[in-house]
Amino acid sequence: MSTPAVAYYRVSTQKQGQSGLGLEAQQAAVLTYARSKGLELVAEVTEIETGTRKRRRPQLEAALDQTRRLGGVLLIAKLDRLARNVAVVASLMESGVRFVAVDMPEADNLTIHVMAAVAEREAQLISARTKAALAARKARGLKLGKPENLTVEAQRRGAEASKQRAVQDMRTVAAYAGALQGQGLTLRAIAAQLEQHGFQTRQGGPWHAVQVKRVLERQVS
Repeated sequence: MSTPAVAYYRVSTQKQGQSGLGLEAQQAAVLTYARSKGLELVAEVTEIETGTRKRRRPQLEAALDQTRRLGGVLLIAKLDRLARNVAVVASLMESGVRFVAVDMPEADNLTIHVMAAVAEREAQLISARTKAALAARKARGLKLGKPENLTVEAQRRGAEASKQRAVQDMRTVAAYAGALQGQGLTLRAIAAQLEQHGFQTRQGGPWHAVQVKRVLERQVS
């Protein structure tokens, strides 16, 4: 007898839920994983929300209850769809329900907690940076959208945005690598762990010690 599975999907807006944008890819990923593991997909639950800071997710709670009653496994299409809030992740782990993120099935509790903590911290930093930037512009007498302020300033912001994207792309990797480094692992050992847990470099190639070193240094600078 195959193990029952409940799928949990999350989309950001009502429009995405109605159009299937982003939802179809999640459904395909879950179905492929379920078939590969011999799981029987018996229910699908979709959460539609507009903010990542929302702590209560009723559809997730419903999915957990149903999975618990069935004695099955909860399948989540994308780990980053869930691990953006420490409180939500903590409640999930405390539920005792077995769950798997199909895009990173080898992820352990440490990985998930790190991702949630980093995501929350990044959201706080983005908010703080935005407020500081607006205050600085106001102090200089500049107005948003004023044509004469959109040349050099726009170029500077573009370069900064590019740098931030590079950092943000690797923020989860850096946080996980930093946690492993704190446990005494060498750069080479950390690279092996990143490979084992399915993390990818920005170019999609294999991890080496020198790449781990660069990621860690970039996050600090």
